Amino acid sequence: MSNRLKIKSNKKISVFPFVLIALVLVLGFVFFGDGLFEGKAAEESYKSFYEQVGQGKIESVKISSGKIKYTKIGSEEKFQTENPQSPTLQEYLLLNNVSVKIEEDFSQIFSNIMDIVFYLILALVVFFVFRKFISPNTFKSVRRTGVTFDDVVGMDSLKHDMKQVMDIMKHPVEYAKKGIRMPKGILLEGAPGNGKTLFAKALAGESKVNFIPAKATDFESMFMAIGPLKVKLLFKKARRKAPCIVFIDEFDGIGTRRNYSGSAIETENTRIVTALLNELDGFEPTNGVLVLAATNSISALDEALIRPGRFDSRVSVPYPDEKARVQLVKMYTEGKNLEADCTSEILAKKFAGFSCAKIESVLNKSSLISNQKGKSSIGISEIESAMKEL
Repeated sequence: MSNRLKIKSNKKISVFPFVLIALVLVLGFVFFGDGLFEGKAAEESYKSFYEQVGQGKIESVKISSGKIKYTKIGSEEKFQTENPQSPTLQEYLLLNNVSVKIEEDFSQIFSNIMDIVFYLILALVVFFVFRKFISPNTFKSVRRTGVTFDDVVGMDSLKHDMKQVMDIMKHPVEYAKKGIRMPKGILLEGAPGNGKTLFAKALAGESKVNFIPAKATDFESMFMAIGPLKVKLLFKKARRKAPCIVFIDEFDGIGTRRNYSGSAIETENTRIVTALLNELDGFEPTNGVLVLAATNSISALDEALIRPGRFDSRVSVPYPDEKARVQLVKMYTEGKNLEADCTSEILAKKFAGFSCAKIESVLNKSSLISNQKGKSSIGISEIESAMKEL
């Protein structure tokens, strides 16, 4: 077959013109339909019509805004007259045993159609907004994080403790027979920039289980009650993907102490915390779902949320010690040209009390300063200048 016959169009056909044409046809039918099917009616004066009603000669009447159409007893012919818009006409007709039908005029019909169109559009807008804010793809499950414990500098004792947790996660039933259940939640506390998020990814990578990352801002919404719904959506997906690690970063952004002040923000926060409590209480030892949460301030969290049974373990992620700082310097200076007085040991002592992120920022800034000076290497003076600026 010739390739010329295999033509595929990538253009999307808009349905709007077809909807508009259909709407015009419907309106036209509603407005002109009666005239098309009823046939032509004989014209009579309103006085004659009124007298015939009193004489009992009129069988049925159809009243519209401009015309009165009627049939007579014993006759199939149709008649019409002008409508004077008399407020007593309908009562007069009913008192004389005339069947009366009130026809809505075009403006009323058009108004009703526009009302229907408006509510349809509103329903579509609400549907798409909710689809955006409560989408099944809001929380994505990652099978391979690409990070292992080898990528995490320091935290040796924490790595050791987590290895047993990983084994329990993979074999919950076997451990349950020994009377050991998997922790429902582990809380990572520490200053910003010390690798809490990296450690969570490494834990998932080491255990080779599904990993669902989330952060506090994922639960925020301009609409009330969306936050709690997202909490339910997150844990529903986690149960379906078990064994699974749910990691909630910036946990203090959604798990703060409940305040019953009545404000909209506090009410939404209370609902989110309550939803978290319900979901954590719904875990069974064999669910295979571990909640890992990171916070910079454990004191800001709701007491009911972090009690034993929900978060069974609190782990402090400290600033890197000197040994870890030496390793971090070596890692962050790979590819950089350091002067002889900038050994890893010397820099590690200078970076005492620095977080992992700050060490990386100082070394990057020192490279920029060295480049601005036209130097090909980094010296102590550039390091100290970078430390002062940061």
